[in-house]
Amino acid sequence: MKKQTVFSFLLACIVSLSGAQLATAQTAASAPAATSASGASTGKDLAASAALSPNHTTLLKALQAAGLAEKAKGAGPYTVFAPDNAAFDKIPAATMATLLKPASKKQLANILSYHVVSGNVMAADLKDGQVIKTVQGESLTVGVQGGAVTIKDAKGGTATVTQPDIKTTNGVVHSIDTVLMPAK
Repeated sequence: MKKQTVFSFLLACIVSLSGAQLATAQTAASAPAATSASGASTGKDLAASAALSPNHTTLLKALQAAGLAEKAKGAGPYTVFAPDNAAFDKIPAATMATLLKPASKKQLANILSYHVVSGNVMAADLKDGQVIKTVQGESLTVGVQGGAVTIKDAKGGTATVTQPDIKTTNGVVHSIDTVLMPAK
């Protein structure tokens, strides 16, 4: 049940990113991520968010396939590393089609929960070499080089934070360019 609350948070974070807020976040993202004083803010509770980010429609589809779209409340705070559409485009089409099938619901939920950590973690709080535990139970390794923040997954893949510090009333979202993959 706890994982569903986390996924609800993830869904609500993505839903809360309206086009105007993403434009603000993109402007903030043009500054070095590790030194960004403040990013965009939705100013809304996650459950009350109604706009859908045009850059995260595949993530929303994945959340729906995982059976997590019905719930839109999360106590938080949580930090979400939200893969954008281009991140999902890197996954072979046949693999994505399989993950979106009802038989893969548990596997998909496992992958999605690997993108969420407890607490409000701003980009400036992340340190090079830092290991952070996800709500899924495995760890991610942070890289910070020249102001750019990267996240390394259990399989050695690396995602770059493209839109840092998108604040909500009960968490923060960092848009990333690669889907993170857990070991299990």
